[in-house]
Amino acid sequence: MIRTTRKRLLVGLAAAGVLGVGIAAPTVALADDKSPAPSASTGADQGQRHADRQAEFAEALAKELGVPADKVTAALEKLREQRQADRPERPQPPSTQDRQAALKERLDQAVKDGKLTQEQADAVLKAAEAGVFPGPGGAGHRGWHGQDGKPGE
Repeated sequence: MIRTTRKRLLVGLAAAGVLGVGIAAPTVALADDKSPAPSASTGADQGQRHADRQAEFAEALAKELGVPADKVTAALEKLREQRQADRPERPQPPSTQDRQAALKERLDQAVKDGKLTQEQADAVLKAAEAGVFPGPGGAGHRGWHGQDGKPGE
């Protein structure tokens, strides 16, 4: 009986040790990583890398076709401009003020319909203005917009 208990104890300790190493090893490896996170690079750096790749592509294409690189670069730029002109412009998302005005209208309608009291509607509006709700302009997920719903802030 004592032997069975010892065996179980030893097996349990061994399992705990393996589990501990399995959890600790990746944690230590991540802590030692000194490289910057991918999101740490700035938009200017990304833009420069993109421009460099485009230039390398134009040079390689020019070499393959046997034409001057500046002629290929000009042709690619012309095609890019035509493509931009053919593409419809993205609609701008509503501003924070527009979203709050629409929310106020919906809340006023809910009060009028008897679904909310005026106090409840006021509380929701106050919470929205304070940034309690998630989404662009809120305290939660901001999407690609900043605090005021403006890109890049």
